[in-house]
Amino acid sequence: MELSIDRLTKHYGSKIAVDCVSAELTAGVYGLLGANGAGKTTLMRMLCAILESTSGEVFFNGEEVTGMGAAYRDVLGYLPQDFGYYPNYTAGEFLAYIAALKGIPRPIAQRRIRQLLSALGLQDAAGKRMRTFSGGMKQRVGIAQALLNDPQVLILDEPTAGLDPKERVHLRNLLADYAGDRIVILSTHIVSDVEAIADQVLLMRNGRFILRGTVPELVRQAEGKVWELTVPEGQAREWEDHFTVANFRHEGDRVVLRIISEGRPAEQAVPCRATMEDLYLCYFGQEA
Repeated sequence: MELSIDRLTKHYGSKIAVDCVSAELTAGVYGLLGANGAGKTTLMRMLCAILESTSGEVFFNGEEVTGMGAAYRDVLGYLPQDFGYYPNYTAGEFLAYIAALKGIPRPIAQRRIRQLLSALGLQDAAGKRMRTFSGGMKQRVGIAQALLNDPQVLILDEPTAGLDPKERVHLRNLLADYAGDRIVILSTHIVSDVEAIADQVLLMRNGRFILRGTVPELVRQAEGKVWELTVPEGQAREWEDHFTVANFRHEGDRVVLRIISEGRPAEQAVPCRATMEDLYLCYFGQEA
């Protein structure tokens, strides 16, 4: 199974949202990281054949996806950043409606809906109207609708938004298991989610992939750029004015700063082991 992205580009007038992006994706979890405005959502919408590209193509198993039409939609699951729903529908009714739109036979749909509601911890809410749901519950229904047709390509835009830590861990485990023989692409601002389950991470800036690799491969690029520095409390903000500070930790009347810097920021600074969040800040600290 392969999803091939060939020089995919999207212009909005003079603005370039996605700039000649290419990649070959096979089974596994791909994490897409980038600051707001990097082009992640635009790219995902083109991968879903919802948004027409200015140039370039997307192929699934060698066949161009826009030409596949319904055959591509049959193998695709998509959760947009803000998915629409009907507030007066129950969770079960809404999923049955989406299943009908996807052309899933009713007996198969009913079985699949029961499975997904159980897997996502929503079995007790199946008969409740969605207008009464919390943000996390609505998000889990959105994930369920993306999984209804057991897609071979699953594309999720900010899937963990609104989920509490326990729900996030449960979803991560679900996706990691699901991706055994499928392609899962997820975009999120929660770096720890990508760090936990992504087989490959793609960093995107200004519409381009600027870095790609496994989590250990990428984290190694931040080694030697992460430092801890202890300063008097009154000086902490001054350091933030001159460096990317990943974290503040108070210890009595002093503050321990975690600083991202190409060189040692001060003689007394101590090198630290890098994390994926440090790598993210190395590239996007100024945007953050």
